[in-house]
Amino acid sequence: MAEASIPSERYKQGLATRRSVLGEAHVDRALANETPFDQPFQQLITEGAWGSVWSRDQWSKRERSMVTIALLAALGHDEEVAMHIRATANTGATREDICEALMHVAIYAGVPAANHAFKIAKATYAEIDAAKPAAEEQR
Repeated sequence: MAEASIPSERYKQGLATRRSVLGEAHVDRALANETPFDQPFQQLITEGAWGSVWSRDQWSKRERSMVTIALLAALGHDEEVAMHIRATANTGATREDICEALMHVAIYAGVPAANHAFKIAKATYAEIDAAKPAAEEQR
């Protein structure tokens, strides 16, 4: 078995960005479930997606969030759509922003893809809304 390596600067930046977008709890769960088998993949997405792309200054997290959701919806990656819908609480993308992104999906990737993504978004927003009163009562 290979020795654990010291995290690169790109990994550290990616992890910070990943936490800021997806939330501490989500990233903590992903890391807790990491095994030697998927550790290279976790490193790849942390350095590549989060450290190289999401950490760039050219777009805001809000803009990246909208584009990411549109691409995931167009490609039919349902679980990732829901995850990134939840992440909009951290990126600043509004429900109106996501509606507009999914309207683009309808025109450029097809109505069935957008229709399904709207269904996922509505269900995810309903879960978020249902959790709000419980979270407010715990304060």
